[in-house]
Amino acid sequence: MQLTVTVSPHIHRKISPKTIMYSVIGALMPALFGAVYFFGWRTLYITILACASAVFSEWLSRKCMRKEFVLDGSAIITGILLAFNLPVNVSWWIPVIGSAFAIIIAKQLFGGLGYNILNPALAGRAFLMASWPTEMTAKWSAPIRPAGSTISGLIENISRATPLNTLKLYGQKIGSTQFNNWTTLKHLFIGNVGGSFGETSALLLLVGGLGLILFKIIDWRIPLAYIGTLFGLTCIAYLTKLTPASPLFHILSGGVFLGAFFMATDYVTSPVTKKGRWIFGIGCGIITFIIRLWGGYPEGVCFSILLMNCATPLIERYTRPKRFGT
Repeated sequence: MQLTVTVSPHIHRKISPKTIMYSVIGALMPALFGAVYFFGWRTLYITILACASAVFSEWLSRKCMRKEFVLDGSAIITGILLAFNLPVNVSWWIPVIGSAFAIIIAKQLFGGLGYNILNPALAGRAFLMASWPTEMTAKWSAPIRPAGSTISGLIENISRATPLNTLKLYGQKIGSTQFNNWTTLKHLFIGNVGGSFGETSALLLLVGGLGLILFKIIDWRIPLAYIGTLFGLTCIAYLTKLTPASPLFHILSGGVFLGAFFMATDYVTSPVTKKGRWIFGIGCGIITFIIRLWGGYPEGVCFSILLMNCATPLIERYTRPKRFGT
């Protein structure tokens, strides 16, 4: 009998990293089409700028390090995700600089794909928030499609703020009724509200995310743990009057669905163990909840995932399965 001795891994899937990357890009397309519909063609312009900057930055950094450049799709994903976290009226140079930082600093300086410790798109967004907060927060735009909901009217009248920003600043004055009526929740679910143009439609992000789960591109544990934890904690907060917004308002607002399905599930920066993924998702939900209720920012998705990215090595250390026979 002939034995073949090879190094691990010994179980292989008939799917390449390139196929995985382009599958994720395909899953992001419904949200991109929805952004064009709700916010206009400038969303496509911002997305193209971000993707072009990401790909060029990866080519340039690989060339400077004298390493091979492969268009595997990871840089394109970074560009799309970064663009999805921007207001539609942001200056053109913001996505260019953000994508360059994400690729060069957060990814390539750590060794490239597979070695970065932080999600590059979220690191780029955090860099932009710290460097140009006015560009990132003062250029929100209401959708070009009139929603006709109470919350949309409030957003348009209060400096074109996002739903979460309106909740943060005026939640106690407005009261719970206007945040939790059916019309408001419907438009939050569809995406016809102000905010970063790629994160407003929970419906279209859910379609793409469920597609990735169905085809086993991502694991369902992190999204379920993340969204479920945030829902449970905000339910308690709502019942105890800590927040006037219902749990549905909280999970449908902001970047929860974008973060849970497309950024928290990043292969490189999230745990590989099943138990670790539960812990990772729960941690993201808890941190998001804390920031939203008591932090200075109205949103907490970006920083919650980045913080849990830093905790991933520790999580994997304590959730590592026992060796066979021990």
